[in-house]
Amino acid sequence: MNQRINKYNQPIGEELSNWQKRKSPSDLYYVGQYTIVTRLSRTHTKELYDVYKNSHPSNWTYLTDEPPHNYEEFEQTLLDRIESSTNIYYAVLNKETNKSLGIFSLMRIDQANGVVEVGSINFSDALRRTRMSTEAHYLLAKYVFEELQYRRYEWKCDSLNTPSMQTAERLGFKYEGTFRNAVIYKNRSRSTNWFSMLIEEWPLQKQALTQWLAEENFDDKGIQVQRLEAFKQ
Repeated sequence: MNQRINKYNQPIGEELSNWQKRKSPSDLYYVGQYTIVTRLSRTHTKELYDVYKNSHPSNWTYLTDEPPHNYEEFEQTLLDRIESSTNIYYAVLNKETNKSLGIFSLMRIDQANGVVEVGSINFSDALRRTRMSTEAHYLLAKYVFEELQYRRYEWKCDSLNTPSMQTAERLGFKYEGTFRNAVIYKNRSRSTNWFSMLIEEWPLQKQALTQWLAEENFDDKGIQVQRLEAFKQ
C-alpha cells in the first residue's frame, strides 16, 4: 500500500472516514466443539471455587489473586468481578460436563478506538494446556473481531511469565515491547510485555485455529496430531 502524504509532504496514516465507535463487550454465549464461553455469573461460583482450590500454587504466581481458602471470601471476590464496570468477565465451561473451569475478561475497553485487552486469565489445572483452553481463546477472539469489530486485541503479562508469552504467540499475538517497571503487585516489581493482534491478521489466525481444533486433528485420547504452528506455515 502506498504511503499517504498530506499537503505538507508529511506521511500520515490510513484514512478511516467511516469509522464509528464500537459497542462495549456484553453478554456472550458461544458454543464451540469442546467449550462454552459465557458471561460470568453467580451460578459459576461453587464450581470455580472447587477447581481453583485444587489448582497447583504455582498457577497463582503471576496473578494478583492468591489461591482461595475461604468460600465466602471467594464468593465476594467473584461478585465484585461480576459487578465490575470496567472489566467484563466470562466463564469457560467444559461443553461435555457443563462445568466451569476458569475465567478471563475483556478489559481496558476503548470503544472510541476499537481496542480491547484479554486479561485476568485464570484457568484451572483442568483447563490449562487443553484444546478447551485454545478454543476458549478462539471463541473470545471471534467475538472481539467478528461481532464487536474491534480493530486491535491486546495481551499483556509479566515479562518473566514465560508460559503466558508462549501462549500469546502461539495464539497469534505479536510481541510489541516491554514497559519497564510498569506495575507493583504482591510486593514486587513487574515489567509488562505487550502483545497484540489486529483485525486484518485475524482471518489467517482463525483459519489455523479452526484447522487445529478440528476433531480429526485429535486421536481417540484427545492428543493432538499436529501442533497449531503446523497450520500457520
